[in-house]
Parts: sequence; structure tokens; C-alpha cells
Amino acid sequence: MANNNNDEKKYLFDKPKNVKRLLYGLYTCCFILVLLEFVIHRHIYHSWEELFGFYPIYGFIGCVLLVLIAKWMRTFLMRDEDYYDKLEQKQHQLKKDAESSNVQVKETKGGDDVDA
Repeated sequence: MANNNNDEKKYLFDKPKNVKRLLYGLYTCCFILVLLEFVIHRHIYHSWEELFGFYPIYGFIGCVLLVLIAKWMRTFLMRDEDYYDKLEQKQHQLKKDAESSNVQVKETKGGDDVDA
């Protein structure tokens, strides 16, 4: 049993330490991008683009809207976990029924014996 645990492959993000490193890197990039707002001159088209942090706020609101829309869409798009298994079983059952009905038809006809 202990051998099985040692044989399991470890992935990069299995260690919580690596996840923390990734998050710190992400936070650092976000902080640097906010600081660049002071330095970078943008060619704006609309007056609201002048607001400090407009693009991060715009992106955040866009992501939140996407999540909310996706949650709403789940109400009518989501299927059971075994939806395709059930569908496959139905098709398999239909094939079996069709094959058994063909066999019954052949048996009632007397078969395909050429010699008879």
C-alpha cells in the first residue's frame, strides 16, 4: 500500500507551496500593472477611460458577469453526471432489441437455409 503512494506521480500544483508561489506572482503582476497606470499614457476614446483603475475594474466586472451568466445557463444546460452513459445504454438496448427482433423474424420465416 505504501508503495502505491510513492508511485503516484506528483504534479506541479499538488504542493500547496507552489500554489502560493503562483498566487504571489499573480499578485505581484497585478500590483505592477496598477503602478504602470501612473506612467503609461493611454490614447483614450471615451472619458471614463481616464478613471484610475478603469481597466482592472472593467475586467473584474466582466469576469463576474461571465460567472453569473454561466451559473444562470447551468439551470437549463446542465445534465446529470451520467447523462451520456444513460444515452449509451439506451442505444445499446435498442440495438439488442433490434437484433433480437431480427432473429425472431428469421426464426418465424424458417431461416435462410438454402438446402431446405
